[in-house]
Amino acid sequence: MNSINPFWQNTETSVVQQYLDALSLIERLHRLLLDVIKDEFERLGVLEINAVQALLLFNIGENEVTAGELKSRGYYQGSNVRYNLKKLVDLGYMHHQRCEMDRRSVRVKLTAKGRDIKDTLSQLFVKHADILETRADLSSQRVYTITKGLNSLYLLKLVWLAFWASLHFAALPVPNIFHRRPRFRRFKRVAHLQKFD
Repeated sequence: MNSINPFWQNTETSVVQQYLDALSLIERLHRLLLDVIKDEFERLGVLEINAVQALLLFNIGENEVTAGELKSRGYYQGSNVRYNLKKLVDLGYMHHQRCEMDRRSVRVKLTAKGRDIKDTLSQLFVKHADILETRADLSSQRVYTITKGLNSLYLLKLVWLAFWASLHFAALPVPNIFHRRPRFRRFKRVAHLQKFD
């Protein structure tokens, strides 16, 4: 039986195939980064937090952010932000306090213990950058080119998501905000009951 190949498999060097390869490589690089962080922490004897939580501490750095800002600023990509924040606060890596303006919002920042983890990761990344330049022959210009390409992919994803969101919301019915029940009936009833008091 002769099967029909998808259009992106027709040529080996098509843009779609390269795009799929890039996405796969990004995912593998992220997993490899988490493995390297885990190995470094095992070597140092830091076993109470995992690599994802350590990377979260590194990305926050000296900033003071809310849980919602962690995702919007790109500090954290996972789905269980609140669980990781609670664990880091309980272990003493983060300090949290309620926002003055909005009591529902909680702001977090690193404690001295959290800053130690951030500094450990900073030193690890400096070592990696040195290895890239000396042994892997990746000059700063090549790293810049790679980063520029990844930024283009990221922007493409944002445009694509915005496009699909616009299609989704365009299909939803628009609520009529001017057609509401009048609220004065309840007040009339209350005023009527107060006459008999």
